[in-house]
Amino acid sequence: MRPDAEYIWRNEKVVNKLRWYYDVMLNRKPAKFLICRKVGFKDGNLSNYSLDELFNIHESLSKEFKSLFNDVKKGKLSFNEFMRLEEPKVTYLDVKVGIAKELIKSCRLCEWRCSVNRYEGKVGVCRLATTTYVASYFLHIGEEAPLVPSGTIFYGSCNFRCVFCQNYDISQVRPFGGVKVNARELALMQKYLRQEGARNINHVGGEPTPNIPIILESLKYLDANVPQLWNSNMYLTTESLKLLLDVIDIWLPDFKYGNNSCAQRLSKVVNYFDVVGRNHRMISLNEDPIIIRHLVMPNHIECCTKPVLEWIARNCSNALVNIMDQYRPEYLVLSNKEEYRDIARRPTDDELKEAYEYARKLGIDFEDVSK
Repeated sequence: MRPDAEYIWRNEKVVNKLRWYYDVMLNRKPAKFLICRKVGFKDGNLSNYSLDELFNIHESLSKEFKSLFNDVKKGKLSFNEFMRLEEPKVTYLDVKVGIAKELIKSCRLCEWRCSVNRYEGKVGVCRLATTTYVASYFLHIGEEAPLVPSGTIFYGSCNFRCVFCQNYDISQVRPFGGVKVNARELALMQKYLRQEGARNINHVGGEPTPNIPIILESLKYLDANVPQLWNSNMYLTTESLKLLLDVIDIWLPDFKYGNNSCAQRLSKVVNYFDVVGRNHRMISLNEDPIIIRHLVMPNHIECCTKPVLEWIARNCSNALVNIMDQYRPEYLVLSNKEEYRDIARRPTDDELKEAYEYARKLGIDFEDVSK
């Protein structure tokens, strides 16, 4: 265990900002996915409903979830009392799984909205059909202090094409390596990681978004109380985000770019700032624990770092922020330094200092989790 992963919890501000995650981590509260499994739908056959009808059912059950969640959160229902509640035959989680599986028949899990039928073996930008690949899973001690040790599951594939990707071997290169898993196998991986001491299950990649159906389905079979963490580029649709909001206990999203043009040039993605900003705002409005990661890139302080930090200060005051100094030129940047001359080096100490000073000026809480 890293020493800072222990003493971070002496910091009252960190505990307060991450309170729900902290309580689930210590088994004082049940994870959200377990609460979803206590909210039921009376009709036992979800196949009778259209996608629009399933979303209407989802909206209704979300209200029931929030009522039960608030009782648990406020201590009106103890952990033991909650666990004794009956689990319905068809649950709110089942509805989420049903919707997710429908969404990939004309895929719109992420904002590429490729509309391919992945059940027929067709692939879009993520290059996945229905198979999920786990490249590795282990106790990660390199994450932010409140998360360590993190039960990290690295999924193959990504919907971005970052030219500097440090995980390009699992996110960009087909065929994707690792093992093919079904929902029950994924649940067993999560249980194992929790039993080994994981403070959370960290869904990352690559990118977890293309794997939402199997991740949600795995939670039907997971019989361990463990916080679910979403570690993502956050380029998912509002439909996908609605499926996750009542499931994820703590968010670890990226916010890389302060404009759309840098994102299009360096990650080959459109409307980045609008989409990612919208999704961060939805999480903040849901009052969920969140640690936002911003990667400081050389020569991008004015165009990216400062606008991102300004946006966070205005819209996500509840967030902890990791201002990351880990950028290094990798992947395509190494082989084409002339085209990507602006990012063909590590950020300087002066650039990092400027980012930190600007964050302090804006009143952003970053010093406890930045590394």
